Amino acid sequence: MRAWQVGELGEPGAVMRLAEVEQPSAGDGQLLVRVRAAAVNFPDALMCRGHYQVRPPLPFTPGVELCGEVVGGERAGERVIGTPLLPAGAFAEYALMDARAAFTAPAALDDAEAAAMHIAYQTAWFGLHRRAALRAGETLLVHAAAGGVGSAAVQLGKAAGATVIGVVGGPEKAVAARELGADVVIDRRSEDFVAVVKEFTGGRGADVVFDPVGGDAYTGSARCVAFEGRIVVVGFASGTIPTPGLNHALVKNYSVLGLHWGLYGVHEPAAVTAAHAELTALAGKGVLRPLVSERLPLDGAADGVQRVADGTTTGRVVVLP
Repeated sequence: MRAWQVGELGEPGAVMRLAEVEQPSAGDGQLLVRVRAAAVNFPDALMCRGHYQVRPPLPFTPGVELCGEVVGGERAGERVIGTPLLPAGAFAEYALMDARAAFTAPAALDDAEAAAMHIAYQTAWFGLHRRAALRAGETLLVHAAAGGVGSAAVQLGKAAGATVIGVVGGPEKAVAARELGADVVIDRRSEDFVAVVKEFTGGRGADVVFDPVGGDAYTGSARCVAFEGRIVVVGFASGTIPTPGLNHALVKNYSVLGLHWGLYGVHEPAAVTAAHAELTALAGKGVLRPLVSERLPLDGAADGVQRVADGTTTGRVVVLP
């Protein structure tokens, strides 16, 4: 079968190679799936660079999220979504999945949309509801609001009854954030998001901040988070890990909450299953739909991963083997 391989660490566009490899075989508790769609995620680039917390042995096939069709066994023919078992990742014609973590794909979504729903929407769901306890009527500030996980946070924030402020980088992404339902959209390249948030909220600030960016985004968020607000630290797409001043959190009475969604699969898998059911129901009602901006053939996977790493994409990029 054809699969992308990473034999040395570096930039995705330089180290990913499309090759003919042996098709994997399912072991006990595993499913062999034909990959119907594989969503590109920022961690794919981090793995290629060797900067992610999960470091599969070389060579490996990147791709951490897919929609696939089960080949053989009791679930043969079932359309499922989830994360593949590395080092045989999703940027390939076939992949392996843990049977316990392979979820039925939402019928309301096509293959590309379903592939893009799992990680981003689970992350946003746990960040907003489990960690920040977002309530209807609160103000939610979302950084990278037109990106993969940010776009999910915008939709889920609106579904929860929050007023959503989206921060983006550029006019094209601003249009996308508005289409996703953001009540206020701020282009950080031409506006001071701290000033806009304070003005919009009458000086109170945002009750919840969803931050997958880090760096200056976090620093500014601490300046415009509300009294007893919550900042959810999701990632560091900017490449800069902030060093927050705890004295500032103390005098302003806000919380800084970490979110590593993958750990719920280890410590509380039932919660992941429950979240999947909630997300599937919302998709069925048309409340959420992943923003798939590009659908690439398998040959285009390396380019797609590199552009996601560079921050030049809007919404989700999905590979269709």
